[in-house]
Amino acid sequence: MPEPRPRAAVSSPTLVRLLSRVASLDPPSPPALADRLTDWIDWPRGVALYTALDASPDPATGAYFDAAVDDECVRARAGLEARVAESRACTPPKPTADKLPDGTAFRKHYVSLQRDIQVVTGRLRGRLRDMLAAAGMTRLAEVDAVMERVLSPRELTLLSRVPDILQAHFERLGSANASPAWVDGFRRDMQEALQAELDVRFQPIEGLLAALRTSTQKTP
Repeated sequence: MPEPRPRAAVSSPTLVRLLSRVASLDPPSPPALADRLTDWIDWPRGVALYTALDASPDPATGAYFDAAVDDECVRARAGLEARVAESRACTPPKPTADKLPDGTAFRKHYVSLQRDIQVVTGRLRGRLRDMLAAAGMTRLAEVDAVMERVLSPRELTLLSRVPDILQAHFERLGSANASPAWVDGFRRDMQEALQAELDVRFQPIEGLLAALRTSTQKTP
């Protein structure tokens, strides 16, 4: 099984700082998570979260952590990271004398990979929750499910703006630079943004995996 490589802690402000830089804006000071969740969690979700937190653990049904699942997560992440690295090879059409460089190819590449990251991580997260419930950690699985329902719509809304921010960055660089060397700098920015998104998406997965590993100490 491939060994997961050590990672520095990465959180959404990493992406925020990157986008603030390419947009020439000062990064905002993030509000306290508790304050933001108060605004986001409506009454039905609040009840669901309270119920999940207040529930008693269910007895294990005999399904425990399988190292093959860890391997699957490592391989899935490695495959997505390889595709993020391929962003360096994305090439825009050559500009004509009366037209600025076209960043549409970059935008399509970003949106496509963004969608694939969402699909892969969503599938893995759901499977890990099922394993948590089978291992007797139903409360944690339900809390994660509620948090995903609360945060995913906000996350999708915010991340859907990233391709537009990067395309505007592309157009500014193309207008301000006569030499094509700036395209390599843009590719690096796009790759860093994709990697930051990938890191954010995998944070819940790594948390669920850590919880599942504790189930190996249980006796069926």
